[in-house]
Amino acid sequence: MQEPLYRKLIEESLDIATIIDSDGTITYVSPSVEYTLGYDPEELVGEVGYEYQHPDDRDAVADAIEAIQTKTANSRVIETRFRHADGSWRWVESTLQNRLDDSDIDGILVNSRDISQRKRREHQHQALAEEYKTLLENVDDSIFFINVESADGEYVFRFERLNRAYEEQTGITTDEVRGETPIDVFGEELGADLQANYYRCVQAREPISYEEELPVETGARFWQTILTPVITNGEVTKIIGITRNITERVKRERQLRNQKEQLDEFASVVSHDLRNPLNVAQARAELLAIECESEHLQPIIESLDRMEEIVSDTLTLARQGQAVSDAESIAVVNLIGKCWKNVRTDEATIEIADEVTIRGDRSRLQHVFENLFRNALEHGGADVTVRVGRIDDRGIYIEDTGPGIPADARETVFEPGHTSASGGTGFGLTIVKRIAEAHGWQVEVVDGTDGGARFEFTDVEFAD
Repeated sequence: MQEPLYRKLIEESLDIATIIDSDGTITYVSPSVEYTLGYDPEELVGEVGYEYQHPDDRDAVADAIEAIQTKTANSRVIETRFRHADGSWRWVESTLQNRLDDSDIDGILVNSRDISQRKRREHQHQALAEEYKTLLENVDDSIFFINVESADGEYVFRFERLNRAYEEQTGITTDEVRGETPIDVFGEELGADLQANYYRCVQAREPISYEEELPVETGARFWQTILTPVITNGEVTKIIGITRNITERVKRERQLRNQKEQLDEFASVVSHDLRNPLNVAQARAELLAIECESEHLQPIIESLDRMEEIVSDTLTLARQGQAVSDAESIAVVNLIGKCWKNVRTDEATIEIADEVTIRGDRSRLQHVFENLFRNALEHGGADVTVRVGRIDDRGIYIEDTGPGIPADARETVFEPGHTSASGGTGFGLTIVKRIAEAHGWQVEVVDGTDGGARFEFTDVEFAD
């Protein structure tokens, strides 16, 4: 009764049951070999199994058979590649058992199953693991892994590992922190701050980002950190942190903030403490010119006016470089009309080639147009023609019919104090560039249509 049952189980099983003799010759193979490997069982009976094994796996098969025959092992499990009937290789897991003394079997019983799909997954996982390892070891950002343990609503956070960049930027190694809590590693105060952020991440159940101050021995102090929770079976079991050393950036920001405060103080002094006595001196000089005649009075008045012009340009330069935050739609033709009236234009002509609407700070852009109009008049003469138009979808231009600017001077004209006109402060074009950059524009000097100077502003935001 038992033998027919065993035979039926073998014949119905998807696993391949094979019997080989001591020389490796196949004496029996179950029907499932056709489904799994594409062979008719009769094709394999009498064949030597080694010939169907991948050459690189034959030693493993030989070692397993020898161990079975010498009875150093009752069974042996090996993974090898077996040639399919179509010529491809299939991974099989085989369990070899010594049945040489069994009168019914009289051979080595090999039970095999196709594990090709499992092997493919293993290779994929291995490839992913290698990519993951490569990423961790080569990315510039510091990455750390935190294990999250929870019990009765309380959470314990323990470091699992750090990547190479984290170790280099902090001087802390994985071996030093593995299994330790933030308080163990960074002390009570800093550790508590770190744990508070980890707790926020667990509660949010989504990535959080923040800046933190965490001084380490390498000198790094300020970090931009992103925490991402890993959720398993509905629970946060791990936190992956990516942190970037922003110490130098924070230092630069603080330096710039201090410089801005000093500049504001300077502007305040110039605006009030210097301009007020200057205005008094101008008024007194004018009164003195009415009461008496002297060849010295006119140079004094001109010098005082010159000082007022320098003070005005200095204040404009100090205040106009900040980024534009509240832009509005501006019809350029209207702005040009107002600016043209504010400049002494004599016999000069203004031409508007294109009517466009842009977005920007009206009061600051007024300085741009007025300074460029004055620049054209100073260098192009009283009868100069100034033209304003659009550059495709990229920006706007302002050009004149004057002598132009030599190619080797086009970079230096924007530097503070640079001037080629007698009586100029040298700040006019510097102000133009600062205001353009505050709008996010690029400015460049090229040859004009009629040979004069052409100022091109690109990256301009149009409102029409």
